[in-house]
Amino acid sequence: MNTSILPTYNRAPLAFERGEGSWLFTKNGDGYLDMGAGIAVNALGHSNSELVEALTSQANKLWHVSNLYEIPEQQRLAELMVDTTFADNVFFTNSGTESCELAVKMVRKFWHEKGQGERVEIITFDGSFHGRSSAGIAAAGSEKLTKGFGPMLPGFVHLPWSNHDAIEAAINEKTAAILIEPIQGEGGIRLLPDQCLKGLRDLCDKHDILLAVDEVQCGIGRTGRLFAHEWSGIEPDIAMVAKGIGGGFPLGAVLAKTRAASGMTAGTHGSTYGGNPLACSVGIKVLEIVNTPEFLNSVTKKSGLITQGLLGLIDKYPDIFEEIRGTGLMLGIKCKCPNLDFVQEGYEKAILTVPASDNVVRLLPALNITIEEINEALSRLEQTANSLRIAK
Repeated sequence: MNTSILPTYNRAPLAFERGEGSWLFTKNGDGYLDMGAGIAVNALGHSNSELVEALTSQANKLWHVSNLYEIPEQQRLAELMVDTTFADNVFFTNSGTESCELAVKMVRKFWHEKGQGERVEIITFDGSFHGRSSAGIAAAGSEKLTKGFGPMLPGFVHLPWSNHDAIEAAINEKTAAILIEPIQGEGGIRLLPDQCLKGLRDLCDKHDILLAVDEVQCGIGRTGRLFAHEWSGIEPDIAMVAKGIGGGFPLGAVLAKTRAASGMTAGTHGSTYGGNPLACSVGIKVLEIVNTPEFLNSVTKKSGLITQGLLGLIDKYPDIFEEIRGTGLMLGIKCKCPNLDFVQEGYEKAILTVPASDNVVRLLPALNITIEEINEALSRLEQTANSLRIAK
């Protein structure tokens, strides 16, 4: 056991030397079909040639200058995101956790600048996950995340998932915003119905509070739209972004309307590495590939194929599987056996999946996974289920 690394992860006994598309390979050359994509990060698979070219081309010119100076690649990526989303402004981070930190600061600074500094409370929901910073774990509020880390950052109101009566009852003169994931990832692939997200937008408008969405896991094409909230037809005030936007290179962002971002003036926030030329060059290429009707439609088509296959597996293995959740290529299988048993047995069948809460196994493949690879994944999932049945 390697004791030089802080033991905060229960790692699988697997190490990969290289990747290609939807496949990872060990030093011995054993191939594993990757249906986790680095937890929804490798949106275009491993070693994507276009992303490699974007990265190496920039690496040969300039890596880092800091935000003391203008960064043309950052400006270009920001313009791409503004032109294709609800947002008027973008701030680049290195991760979803950093995006959460800024989103919380932005909400509270907005009300402070309006002379309503008492409005600091942000409504969040059971089962949510917003990263592991002090603000992120306080926002989620689960004992699993907060236990042992001292007094939590105050100002978060935790409510049951998708209970509109409870939400309206909780809004008062201290309420600043509602923060929600359109699809809970770590929480077990729980999809917020479109009408519920519309209802939250209406509620925020009624009470003049901000709506912030966490699109870190469900954004960047994963649902068949660039962002999951687009399916409901609403526009948030703030959106947290990361994971898929960098295609595997560390990159995040906070998107915001001008009004919501109005308190974030010079000196109120910063990031040494955020929006560096390397990350933004890759992010530009990711958006150019993903944000086209043809590509997004292909995600929906592939989702249908996987879902159809999974429904067949549920019918065939009702003792192993209970239901399918999610949309696009953000899918979950709620298991009757322990989900960790399923994930670990999958290693034996050379398929990689990701566990989540509520005994769910997540399928978060590269968005450009092929039809042949989808069929192979379904075959390996069936082999895994069959092995668990036999083991009973």
